[in-house]
Amino acid sequence: MILVGGALIYQGISRKDSLVGGAAEFGKKIANKVDGGSRIPQHVIYIAGGVVLALAGAGLALRKSP
Repeated sequence: MILVGGALIYQGISRKDSLVGGAAEFGKKIANKVDGGSRIPQHVIYIAGGVVLALAGAGLALRKSP
């Protein structure tokens, strides 16, 4: 789980720094101003999911067995 979480974080950061991520941020800002909605770019979901998986994996790895 830690490795998959790390991979998701890496993918999210790579996407954020790419042209696609920049376009997603720009499009999100415009769309949110037009209709007042709340949109989240895909790279934010990748990073958040990666953090959750990495923390869950670390918690399971550090857990004491009965």
